[in-house]
Amino acid sequence: MKEILKKVRKYEIEIRKYLNNSNQGDYNSIFKGSGIDFDDLRPYQYGDDYRSINWNISAKEDKIYTNTYKEDKEQSVFFLLDVSQSQYIGNEKHKINISKEIASVLTISALNTNSQVGILCYSDQKELFIQSKKGPSHGYRIIKNLYELKQKSSKTDISKMIKFFMNTIKKKSLVVLISDFIDKDYHKNLSALSKKHDVICLHIFDDYETKIPDLGLIELEEKENNFKKWVNTSSKEFKKLSQNLFISKPEELKKEMGSIGINYLKINSKENYIKNLIKLFKYRKNK
Repeated sequence: MKEILKKVRKYEIEIRKYLNNSNQGDYNSIFKGSGIDFDDLRPYQYGDDYRSINWNISAKEDKIYTNTYKEDKEQSVFFLLDVSQSQYIGNEKHKINISKEIASVLTISALNTNSQVGILCYSDQKELFIQSKKGPSHGYRIIKNLYELKQKSSKTDISKMIKFFMNTIKKKSLVVLISDFIDKDYHKNLSALSKKHDVICLHIFDDYETKIPDLGLIELEEKENNFKKWVNTSSKEFKKLSQNLFISKPEELKKEMGSIGINYLKINSKENYIKNLIKLFKYRKNK
């Protein structure tokens, strides 16, 4: 556990140093977005941000009005982590290891910005749920429980994970959903989640999934449903299936999530994800 915490702190410091030294604004704003709520209306004044103009009210009153906002000091950040069996794919390092590392690094980052942090780990059932709180000891509890987690089910149900979260957490939060998104029929609930919360989706994938060698007829094991099947890796049907599932899907996901206001980031388990996270934070800070 000491080695894990040492690595997590190192990565968090790397993110903090880069953002504070790159003229990108205050590090404390990297989780901005979920803590701002509508407060009131007032007449437009020179210098106001035009994006805050309430055009509906302005048209009715024949005078320009802007929205004013109040900041929720107790901002809440929640991590929704897919811990199903497909996350254990990987040649050198399983996707679940990267997912846990990222959740841990961002937990420390969020706590250092004085946010409340909570976590939900899900397969097709709740595996771990910790309500959001502040403080270093709370962060240690999250990371310790995350790395000691032994899930009960191997299956995936992203839709049920989202439903559980929305039924449990009513306060508007920044939600970071970490998954390989190898599932179906979750898009409607994901859209509903984005309407109530500020959502970031981190899509974890591994090259091992996309570079299946031409081995002819082989027996493959489907881990989540625990069955085996003989497939012909040389067939056009198999190549088309793997192409659509692992290569085309990320581009479709990015487009779909962008259309409903979700920040999407694809993370290769073999690459340095810190650089990609920094790019995402820079984008969010400049929105």
